[in-house]
Formats: sequence, C-alpha cells, structure tokens
Amino acid sequence: MISASKKFPTDPHGWAELLPERQARQSLSGTHRVPWVVVGAGFTGLACARRLGELHPDQEILLLDARLVAQGASGRNSGFAVVTSQFPGGVVPDQIENYRRVNRINRAGLDLLSAQVSEQAIDCQWCEEGIYHTAADRLAIKEYHHFLHYLETLEIDHRPLDKTALHDRLGTSLYQVGIHVTDGALLQPAALVRGLADTLPANVRLYEQSPALKIEDGKPLTLHLATGEVKTDKLILTMNYEASTLGFLRPYIIGSTLSGSFTRVLSKQELASLGSETEWGVISLHGGGATLRLTRDHRLCIRNTAEYHSSTLLSDKKLAHRQAIHRVAFDKRFPQLAQVPFEYSWSGVEGITRNNTNFFGRQRDNIYLAGGYNGSGVSRGTAFGAAIADYASEETSQTISDCLASAPGAWMPPRPFLDIGAFFTVHSRFRGVGLDR
Repeated sequence: MISASKKFPTDPHGWAELLPERQARQSLSGTHRVPWVVVGAGFTGLACARRLGELHPDQEILLLDARLVAQGASGRNSGFAVVTSQFPGGVVPDQIENYRRVNRINRAGLDLLSAQVSEQAIDCQWCEEGIYHTAADRLAIKEYHHFLHYLETLEIDHRPLDKTALHDRLGTSLYQVGIHVTDGALLQPAALVRGLADTLPANVRLYEQSPALKIEDGKPLTLHLATGEVKTDKLILTMNYEASTLGFLRPYIIGSTLSGSFTRVLSKQELASLGSETEWGVISLHGGGATLRLTRDHRLCIRNTAEYHSSTLLSDKKLAHRQAIHRVAFDKRFPQLAQVPFEYSWSGVEGITRNNTNFFGRQRDNIYLAGGYNGSGVSRGTAFGAAIADYASEETSQTISDCLASAPGAWMPPRPFLDIGAFFTVHSRFRGVGLDR
C-alpha cells in the first residue's frame, strides 16, 4: 500500500481569480467500481481522460483532482503553448533528432488543444500568433545566436528582430535582439483548464477536492480517499511533481515555485505606448529571465522569480516581497508605465528534473504515469496525456514512441541533501541573468 500526504495547499492567487466564479464539481464519497481512474485534472489529466472517453465510450472514467479545477499548476502557468523548445547552448549534431522528437510532441499537444478550443468554443484568449524570444544582457545574447542557429538548422519559421523592431512591436527598449518564432499559442491558462474540464465526454466523471491518499495493490487496484474509495482495473497518474505523494518519481523530480504580477487593465493611452501588437508573449533567452504577457484583456503580466520552496505556494507575506522584484523588472522594461500599479500577484509550482527529461509509461501492473515537463506543460503535457491514454489502451502512435524515448530521469539524493541540491539547482538558473531578469 502506498500512502500520500493529505496536504494539497492552494490559495486565492492565480489566473482563476481573474475569471467569473464557477460552480465546483462535488467531491468523491462512497465506494465506486470503474474500469479507469485518472488522478490529476491539469492539462495532462484532462487530455488523458478525454482520450479515454473517446476510446472507451461504453466505459466509465473517473477523473480526480485534489484541488478545485484550475487551482493547480496547469491554471497558474504564464499561458504559453510552446511548439519550439529551446535547448541552451550550441546545436549538438547528434542531438538533432532528439530536438525534433521533443518538438513533435509539443506540436501534437498544440494541435489537440487548438482543435478542442475550436470545437468546444472555449473562451480562453487563444492566440496562435507565435512567441517572442528576447535577450538584453551578455549571456542571453549569446543564447540568441545559439537559438538562431538551431532554428535555421531545423528549418523552423522565425523572424530575427533588432532593438528597434522589438521596441516598435513590444514598447520596450530593454532588449537588444530577439526572435519571433511564428509557431506557438498564447492563452489564459485557468480559462482553458476550466473549458476543457467543462466539455469532457459524457462518460468521464470529474470529482474536485478529492485527493488520492493511498493506492492498495490488487486486482482490482483500490484507491483510498478521505471520504471514499475507488476500485479500478487501470490507474493513470497525471499529477506531475505531486506523483511523489503516492510514492512515484520521488528521487527524480522536484517542484520549483514561481511568482508573477498582473497590472490593472491598461487604458487606451497606456496600450498605445506598447507598440503595434495587441497581445504578445515574451520568453527570455536566458533561463532565469523574465516572462512577459500582454493579454487580450489589456493587462501586462511579468514573472521573474523561481525558487525551491518545498514544492509549495508562497505565503501572502513572501508574495508581497516578490512583487517588489517584479516591480523593478517591470519599470526597467516599461518606464512609461511606472505609474501603473500591480493589481494582482500569484505563485505556482512547476515540476523540474536534473536532466530536463519527462516521464512516461507503465510504473507497475496497471499503473501508468505521465509527467515532468520543466515548464512546458501546456502543449507537452497535453500530448503526454493523450498518449498515455492510448498507451494504456494498447494503441500505437508516433507520439507514444516519442514519449517513450524520453531520457531516464537523473537521480536526486534524499532529504536533507535534496533540499540543499534543489535550492542550488533552482538558484543556478539565475546565474548571469543581469538585465534579463
């Protein structure tokens, strides 16, 4: 029997708080017997449950989430569905097929999401206008040249931009060079998660605030919850870094806590100072650089802190301290908007690994797992979710093969050495960030 922690903390600081209130689904209670259970209703779990519902229309699928929908990591990211992953450093010739493999997975995930947003008419500020990658300081500019060579080598559509072109498009003079990668989407993550949850197939039942606490081996497996239990033939874990609470991936993945802030809604005059684009997303070419969004509802969002915080969200007090860091970075980029206050700040946790790999496949008899996206969970997590449903259903596909080809996870030491190593691992991403923070 495998036991989980009963703590799945959340707080009212995420993208969901920018949306209208919704009626939560009920928590699971009583005893249930079903063929399939999926644990975790983020992008991976939603894609998995949807695909299972399509593959097995006459079977009941239970989807469990420990929190309210969109209050986990999937509803708290910066809202990028990336197709072209960046691999720091110069192009390594014998890794080119691996680059293509990862990008194929990303592409598969974005295509699934794009189709679902269209077919289900999900209102989530979906925008497939590509993503900006920018550089201001020395190390990021070095990465710019690496990234440009990578895009040219893989024949990925892109537009190099100088400082003037970036200012004209984004309204900031901070960045020296940048690249507009024309593939990729922007979105309101909490709105997308809600929309996907509200349009699941009829044979999928979603239970919120229903954390899985124990897995008991047997045929069928028994999943214990605080107020009930579920017996199932097949169990799929789509909990990302929180799979460790049920005893899986514990030596291989940790949670890094990030934070960001939103401005109030900008006026027409303030928007006019931000260049020609009406909405955009910026990813720094330095791994520790700031991520920025100009959203469709006319807010600017900046995220530029990441830390090891025992895989938990930040307290209100710590979040207020991080907001001061956001403010400095914001004013550095947009001095013309220095008078615009932040209306809201948030934190979220992403799963990261030592060797930037992902996890996919059978863990043991009738238990499957997909997770570990290192900050690319919108598109890649969606692809992994649909693929793990196919894999557990004994289907075959290129995406399954690509997911199975993920490198093995690099081992992490137990606590307290884990805490020390995790702190320095996360902290090291800011080395040399300079103006890009």
